[in-house]
Amino acid sequence: MCQIRSLHVTVLIIVIALFDQPGAAAQDVWSLERCINYALENNIRIRQQELNTQVSENALLQARMNRLPSLNANTQQSFNYGRTLDFATNIYEDQNTRSFSYNTSSQLTLFNGFQLTNTIRQNDLNLMGALADLETLQNDISLNIASAYLQILFNKELLSIAVSQLEITRQQVDRTRRLVEAGSLPRGNLLEIEAQEASDNLRVVNANNQLVLSYLTLTQLLELPSPDDFVIEVPDFDGVPVVSPQYEVDPVFEAALETQPQIRSAEYQLASSEAGLSIAKGRRSPRLFLSGSYGSGYQEIITGPYADREADSFEDQIRNNQRTTFSLGLSIPIFNAWQVNTAISNAQIGVMNAGYSMQRTKNDLFQRIQQAYADVVAAHENFLATEKALTSIEESFRHMEQRFEVGMVTTVEFNQSLNQLGNTRSDLLRAKYEYIFKTNILEFYMGNPISL
Repeated sequence: MCQIRSLHVTVLIIVIALFDQPGAAAQDVWSLERCINYALENNIRIRQQELNTQVSENALLQARMNRLPSLNANTQQSFNYGRTLDFATNIYEDQNTRSFSYNTSSQLTLFNGFQLTNTIRQNDLNLMGALADLETLQNDISLNIASAYLQILFNKELLSIAVSQLEITRQQVDRTRRLVEAGSLPRGNLLEIEAQEASDNLRVVNANNQLVLSYLTLTQLLELPSPDDFVIEVPDFDGVPVVSPQYEVDPVFEAALETQPQIRSAEYQLASSEAGLSIAKGRRSPRLFLSGSYGSGYQEIITGPYADREADSFEDQIRNNQRTTFSLGLSIPIFNAWQVNTAISNAQIGVMNAGYSMQRTKNDLFQRIQQAYADVVAAHENFLATEKALTSIEESFRHMEQRFEVGMVTTVEFNQSLNQLGNTRSDLLRAKYEYIFKTNILEFYMGNPISL
C-alpha cells in the first residue's frame, strides 16, 4: 500500500510540475501558426530545396546567356627549331626562331534548330517546377506539424482524463479503507480497489509519457534543440461543432487540381520533357553561325641564313602583322553514330514517363482526398455514437458509484464501470480530434490555410 501511495504522489508531482507551475503563464507559448512559420523559415529540408531552386535559376540564366556571342583571347610565346615560317618573307626556312602572337575570336550561333530557344523554355519550366516542389515540401511539413500539434493536444486531454479517473479511484480507496478499518467491509475490497488505483496510476504515467513523446516529436519537426520549456497554445475546441462534411470528394479534388503545387510540378515536368524532345529534334537541323577573329605576332630569328638580317621592331611587326577574319559557317549533321536518333527516342520516352507521373500524382491526390473524406465521415459518425454512449455510461457510472458506496455492488463491478467510462471518454476525444484534423485537411485541399 505504501508503494501505491508513493507512486500516486510521484504522478501528482509530475502533473503539477508539467501543468501547474506558478511561472507557466510567463512561458513563451507557441501557437500552431507560429510553429508552422518557424519551420518554414528554419527547416533544413526547405533550405536545401531553396538551394535547388537557386541552381535552377542559374541554369535558366545560363541558357539565356548562351544566346550571346562568345569572345575569347589567347597569347603565346614560342621557340621553333627547323623549318619555320619566316614572317618577313612568308617562306619556310631552316632556321631557329622565337616568336610571340596573340589572337581574339568570337562566334555567334544564328540558328541551330531552335535548340537555344527550347533550352531557355525548358530551364524556365524546370525553375517553376522547383518552386512548386518547394511549395509542396512546405505544405507537407505544415501538415506534419499540424498533426504533431494536435497529437499534443490530444495527449494532454488523455492525461487529464487519466488524472480525473485516478482521483475518483483515490476517493474510493480512502472511503473503502475507512469502512474496512470500521469493520463494515472485508479487507479484500480494499485490496481490489487499491489494485485499481495502481492500474490508474500506471495509466497516468503512460499518458504522461505519450505527452512527453509528442512534445519531442513536434520540437524535432521544428528542429529545436530541446523540448524543455516548450509550451503550445491550447485552443478552445468546446465550441467546435462536429457536423457532417461540408464538401464532397469531387469538388475538393477539382479545387485541389487548381491549388496544389504537386500538380503544378507534375505539369511543369511534362512540359519540360516536351521541350527536351524539341531540343533533341533540333539536333537534326543544320547549324548556322558567324565567327570572327583578330590577331598579330612578332618573330625574332635566332640562327639561320637570315639571322643577321635586321628585323623590324616589336611594335612595327605587331602593327604590320595584323590579321582580321570574318566567316559565315554552316554545319550540317549527316551521320553521327545514331546519337541524334537515340536522343530523340529517349526524349520521347521521357515525355511518356512524365505523363504517367502526372497521372499518378493526380491519382495519389484523389486517393488522399478520398481517405480524408472517409475519415471525416467516420469520425463524425463515431463521435455522435460515442457521445450518445458516453451520456448513458456517465449516468450508469453515477448510479454504480452510489450503489458501490452502500455496498450493493462489488469492487470488480465498480472498476469495470470506471474503466468503461475512461475508455469511452478517450474514444470520444479521439473521434473529435480526428474530425478536426481531417476537416482541416479537406479545407487545405480546397486552398484554405491550416488553422485551429
